Amino acid sequence: MESIRAAPVSVDEYIQGFAPEVQAILQRVRQAVLEAAPGAQEVISYRMPAVKQNGVLVYFAAFKNHIGVYPPITGDARIQKAIAPYAGEKGNLRFPFDKPMPYGLISRITALRVKQDAAKAESKRGKVKQ
Repeated sequence: MESIRAAPVSVDEYIQGFAPEVQAILQRVRQAVLEAAPGAQEVISYRMPAVKQNGVLVYFAAFKNHIGVYPPITGDARIQKAIAPYAGEKGNLRFPFDKPMPYGLISRITALRVKQDAAKAESKRGKVKQ
């Protein structure tokens, strides 16, 4: 019977649970995300790394053959065109290990999510004031 791995308590612990070559990719993804969202806080949510400000900006996780990035991305036609080859069936993104990892695209995705998150937070604040 396979043992179930305990949920990681930190992003460092999550990353350390993978082979060295995957750890290196996860560290670069983490760096790309944090540089695009300098005010964000790292958390573990749904057993995977996430960054949040007002709400969760992005999740990222390693799988057998790819890095997954969530949630689905909308609102920018150029980014949507760029992510089309990586889109999964539910809008999640799959960046395969056998292709160059698009760290710049991951940064652009995160920057878009920062803007969307800020706009959503501002909208909620505006509704409360009325």
